[in-house]
Amino acid sequence: MALLTGATLRSRRVGRRLAADAGLLFVAAAFVLPLAWVVLSSLDAHADLRVRVPDGLTLDNFDAVLKPDITFTPLLNSLVLCGGGTALTVVCAALAAYPLSRFRSRLNRPFLLTILFATCLPITAIMVPVYALFVRVNLIDTVQGTIFFFAASQLPFAIWLMKNFMDGVPRELEEAAWTDGASSLQSLVRIVLPLMGPGVAVVTVFSFVMMWGNFFVPFMLLLTPDQMPASVSINDFFGNRGTVVYGQLAAFSVIYSTPVILLYVLVARRLGGGFALGGAVKG
Repeated sequence: MALLTGATLRSRRVGRRLAADAGLLFVAAAFVLPLAWVVLSSLDAHADLRVRVPDGLTLDNFDAVLKPDITFTPLLNSLVLCGGGTALTVVCAALAAYPLSRFRSRLNRPFLLTILFATCLPITAIMVPVYALFVRVNLIDTVQGTIFFFAASQLPFAIWLMKNFMDGVPRELEEAAWTDGASSLQSLVRIVLPLMGPGVAVVTVFSFVMMWGNFFVPFMLLLTPDQMPASVSINDFFGNRGTVVYGQLAAFSVIYSTPVILLYVLVARRLGGGFALGGAVKG
């Protein structure tokens, strides 16, 4: 009887493990198949919606899209918009998170909850009043206006993340700097931010990726075609009456994804680094 029970339990464990593995394989396939289609279709002269190995590899799709008006100008616009928005977001988030992390107040918790609520607002719900405001203050169809809105839309979650990372830096290190005559801003720049490098990297990557893939905001706030980023210009590959040049679309997608991949590779060491504060505070 005991042997039968043990065998039943083992079979159940094996069944659960197989079910879990099958579920993970299904999820992995859901992510891998679209990526495989993009890579294979970019090298296929007769690409369609099927995921298949091309009969012959070709770079004609890349030659067709590597033009200033198709790729280079939109990518440059995207780098200016997303780079400027990310830099503004990181700076403002650090300045806002510092007092929330270092000073105790009754308003800290309500403010953080308000920030958390702001991250839940859909961007489409606020675009109409934002558009009307931008028209009134002459920021519509301007790069700086779009950068400001990009930063404002990412700032709530960036502050939340930055504050949590900043809480992990011991205050004793700042107090030692204050003893040597450093101001709060100097201790933030020279002590806190270098020690929370992984946190700054996370906020930077997250903000940049969210801005890089944003179609709706620049589509609404920018009117001049020469100022459109790549996230909007990719829509040009979808022609009239449902015709799509799949090979060129896939090639453009590969090029469009490259800056985000490079950014992640550059900060990958910081993302896995940790704070390395061991031995910094004694006693």
